[in-house]
Amino acid sequence: MDVDQFKSEHAPTDSDERFQRENSYTLDAAVDGSLLAKAGAMIAYTGDLSFTGQASAEGGITGFLKEAATGEGTPVMTVEGEGQVYLADREKKVQILELDADESVTVNGEDVLAFESELDYEISTIDSLAGSFAGGFTNVHLEGPGYVALTTHGDPLVMEPPVTTDPSATVAWSGTTPDVSVNTNLSDMVGQESGERFQMEFTGTAGFVVVQPYEEHA
Repeated sequence: MDVDQFKSEHAPTDSDERFQRENSYTLDAAVDGSLLAKAGAMIAYTGDLSFTGQASAEGGITGFLKEAATGEGTPVMTVEGEGQVYLADREKKVQILELDADESVTVNGEDVLAFESELDYEISTIDSLAGSFAGGFTNVHLEGPGYVALTTHGDPLVMEPPVTTDPSATVAWSGTTPDVSVNTNLSDMVGQESGERFQMEFTGTAGFVVVQPYEEHA
C-alpha cells in the first residue's frame, strides 16, 4: 500500500468512548482528570498530560504489581490532564470491562493495564501461593462504576463456577472467591516443580472466571 493508505488504515479512531481498543494490543484511554495505569505501558499520547510514578497504589502497601521472578513491586503511574493516552503491555491482548455501580472484579495484578481513578480498589495477596509465586499472588479488587482494562496472552476463556483453574493462567474473577488447594500427586515430578500442583477452586453457581492460554508465572 502507498503511504496515504498506510496512514489511513492505521490512524487512531475518533470516538467519544473513554476506553476503547485501537487494535487487539493497544488501549486508547480518554483522560479528563486522571486515571491509573501500569507503569511503562504508555506508548504515545496527545494533549496535555503528565505522568507521575508511585511505588504503590496505596500508601501502606509495598508494591502494587508483583514481578514473579524478583518479588519486587512494579509501580503504577497516575496519568493526569486532558488528552488521549495509548497503552500496551508486551503485545498482550487488551480486554475492556465497564463495571456498573453494583459490579466488581478481581484481577491478577500482572494483568491490570489501566482503570479509572473513580473506581474503588483494594490490593491483596493470596499468601498460600507464595511458595510457587515470589511475593505471593497479588490481586486488585475493583468496584464500579467505571472502566477497567485487562490484558491477556491470547484470547481469554470466560467460565462459570464451579471450575478449577491453574493460578498461572487465571486472569480475573467476579462474584466468586477461590480456595487454593494442592495436588500432591504433582508435587514430586522428576526433578522439577509443577505449577499445576497449585489449583484455584471456584465454587458456587454465580459469577465468572477468566483464564488465558498462557501460564503467566510458571
